[in-house]
Amino acid sequence: MNLTISGHHLDVTPALRNYVTTKLDRITRHFDQLVDVKVLLTIEKQKEKQGRQRAECNIHVKGSDMFAESSHADLYAAVDELVDKLDRQVVRHKDRVQDHHHEAPKRLM
Repeated sequence: MNLTISGHHLDVTPALRNYVTTKLDRITRHFDQLVDVKVLLTIEKQKEKQGRQRAECNIHVKGSDMFAESSHADLYAAVDELVDKLDRQVVRHKDRVQDHHHEAPKRLM
């Protein structure tokens, strides 16, 4: 899995990078066939404090791409919401990919 964490209008500190990687481990626990993960952390220049910190993520898995974004007053809370959204998408994708059909039992006569 290729993981890219970048920041726009902020420096990505080692603590922030560590927090994002530990949160993304939850996604790899559900579905381990991730090809590429790109995380963008942004601080927007708005006057109001509500929703100023933003986190967005692109995940490339075999066969499809997933995108989620979240904004909050706190960047760590935005990352938490982002991972929750991505986790739901990944679990739904995993259910679609899995084969749910069972073979009929053989009848003996």
